[in-house]
Amino acid sequence: MAHEHKLEIFRGALKFKSNTQKIWGVLIFLAIVTIIEVVLGIIKPEVLMGQVLGMKALNWIFIILTIVKAYYITWDFMHMRDETPGLRRAVVWTGIFLIAYLTFILLEEGGYVFDVYDNGYIKRDF
Repeated sequence: MAHEHKLEIFRGALKFKSNTQKIWGVLIFLAIVTIIEVVLGIIKPEVLMGQVLGMKALNWIFIILTIVKAYYITWDFMHMRDETPGLRRAVVWTGIFLIAYLTFILLEEGGYVFDVYDNGYIKRDF
């Protein structure tokens, strides 16, 4: 059974004539996001070094851009766009919750380990 893939990205804002053009379009988008991440990592603007929700704003930007890239890789290269809404939600939301949970654990435990090494004592006894 042949299945036609949708040849558009950004909710139909950009349409392509073939799958090859669409792959190149998504690749260019992902490359641009990666270039932004690399440039911000090299320059590290002082305005983004302020604390936002317990972490530098620059780190939040990196996390958000990484999630955007993961979403588009799943959405276009894994053809989630062509699946039923239930399967799309199950895959995408599971990934989003997993990333959020792992980020929380990383921040919470990393902060605790930093405090132990920085202050030389244990604040919490598990």
